[in-house]
Amino acid sequence: MRKRKEIHIQVIYEDNHLIAVNKPAGVLVHGDETGDFTLADAVKQYIKDRYNKPGDVFLGVIHRIDRPVSGVVLFARTSKGLQRMNKLFQERKVTKQYVAIVNKKPNPLEGTLTNYLIKDSKKNVARVHKSDKKGAKKSITQYKLIAGLNGYFLLEVTPISGRPHQIRIQLANHGCPIVGDLKYGYSRPTQNKSICLHCNVLSFEHPIKKEHVEIEADMPSKEYWSFFV
Repeated sequence: MRKRKEIHIQVIYEDNHLIAVNKPAGVLVHGDETGDFTLADAVKQYIKDRYNKPGDVFLGVIHRIDRPVSGVVLFARTSKGLQRMNKLFQERKVTKQYVAIVNKKPNPLEGTLTNYLIKDSKKNVARVHKSDKKGAKKSITQYKLIAGLNGYFLLEVTPISGRPHQIRIQLANHGCPIVGDLKYGYSRPTQNKSICLHCNVLSFEHPIKKEHVEIEADMPSKEYWSFFV
């Protein structure tokens, strides 16, 4: 049983089948060996309190974003919603868009990064290769420069594939490590140990209603993000 911790959640979309929140950086989406209170725990508590539900609350974890990353995280409130959203993710029918802050202007200013990645699960890092090799998975990420201020640059980033840490390592391999990302070559941490990567848009066809859904999460407003808010 994880010890309850107060996690402020911002609900940005909710219906009978799905619920999305703007995850703060530093919060786990789903439980791991640390036993820390998670975003899923907090969302369950929110549903329980808001709808006065007795007993345990169903909540399906559809996808995850890394602990030091902020932004849109979508959960399922029903088993039907979970099953159908899982299928949409598997079929690559969900579009995710991120914003990232780097301290080097990318060259070119807009482009597509294609690499082959191997995940080292023991060290929880990905390694990049220019060509295919055994165990590697092709990774494609599109980026474009949006703004620059005070020697920092805001990029819009769209992962075409869905590999662990792909945005982080591909930008670093391109010479533009994400601000605060010590794991992939940035020089110093941020004050709250987060990295400047934020999932700001998630879009898909609703699995039950069959309507287009676009969920947006406001960027953080502190530290380096304040340059661009």
